[in-house]
Amino acid sequence: MIKKVGNYFVVPLAICATLFMAIKPSSSLNYSDYSTDGLELDYTISKDLAFNNQDFETANSVELSNPFQSTHPYFPYLGKSYIGFKEALAFKESRGNYFSVNTLGYLGKYQFGAETLKMIGIHNPTQFLYNPELQEKAFLANAERNKWILRKDIKRFAGKTINGVLVTESGILAAAHLAGPGSVKKFLRSYGSHNVSDAYGSSVHYYMKKFSGYDTSFIEADRKAKAVM
Repeated sequence: MIKKVGNYFVVPLAICATLFMAIKPSSSLNYSDYSTDGLELDYTISKDLAFNNQDFETANSVELSNPFQSTHPYFPYLGKSYIGFKEALAFKESRGNYFSVNTLGYLGKYQFGAETLKMIGIHNPTQFLYNPELQEKAFLANAERNKWILRKDIKRFAGKTINGVLVTESGILAAAHLAGPGSVKKFLRSYGSHNVSDAYGSSVHYYMKKFSGYDTSFIEADRKAKAVM
């Protein structure tokens, strides 16, 4: 009888001892083996995930209403930050594809034309297309240049409503990316009657509304902005 009772204690004790030894950290563990210091990390997701056709804006709106329930497995909610602004614009332009070339010859993640690239110091479109880092610098440089050109219009019109659209700095800069700062000036100063569209039907009015309310204070107005590697 004593032997049988002992078996009830020996078996659980043996299991506990085995688990303890399995999870006990080794005293000789070298933490430097697990350090990422000095490594050039690349967080780019796989092509299959990057070019999926799911509507991440819908998912993000759900996450905004319930931040504890993520409905989209691939894209984090970037909110109204500068990164959120440029990534939302990139998704509209090319679905975020650095190597995209459209039917009119516009290039890259943000769909730049060759003439715009020249104004920010890029004279080799092929090199530009295959250099994601240069594309990111080009986006910022172009936005800085547009912000300088439109600085007076931003000050004058931001906060006003034109044709049902609340004018914001981010909306102005997005529209300038689409149609150029000159077209945005005409739209604002005509109070919406001069509304230019691109070859695919996207208009200054549409971009002004779609990209309204982002925080673009990170972008500094710079007349001479260049994309420099």
